[in-house]
Amino acid sequence: MSEEIINRVAQSALVTLNLELLLHPGERVVYDIKDNLFQGLILREKDFRAFVKDHDWSQYAGKNVAITCSVDAIVPTWAYMLLASKLQNHANYYVFGDLEDLEQALMQEAIAKVDMEEYRDAKVVVKGCGSIPVPTYAYVEVMRKLLPVAASIMYGEPCSTVPIYKKPKNA
Repeated sequence: MSEEIINRVAQSALVTLNLELLLHPGERVVYDIKDNLFQGLILREKDFRAFVKDHDWSQYAGKNVAITCSVDAIVPTWAYMLLASKLQNHANYYVFGDLEDLEQALMQEAIAKVDMEEYRDAKVVVKGCGSIPVPTYAYVEVMRKLLPVAASIMYGEPCSTVPIYKKPKNA
């Protein structure tokens, strides 16, 4: 006699939130303004404006761009603003900072777009392992958003979870 194998995980009321799926697939690139500096020290407005005018900004189409200056130099704020004005119509997303800042901004924007009402009173598993590394920041941010709505929050996989939070019965 063979008994039917029942997949209790598939039948459970658990709802999985996979942060990996929220990550924008576009390429991440750095625009380092150091290449526009005169003698590696200062930014000349006339030269920089000429560069900005003639540069092929379409190469950033669909990409996520971190704008930075990796050397200790005198770079006026307006220069970064000018770069942003040119990236606006091409890049998917851009930030001032390094690749880590870019990743955090992309994840924050993605989490902000998630309708947390879908998780109201749900038993939520925030997926932990995947093929794309998800920054720790994202797990903390998603907790901040889930805590007011979820009945319980776990970390890991539906078949093997670590309990994180359970709403009190009288709440």
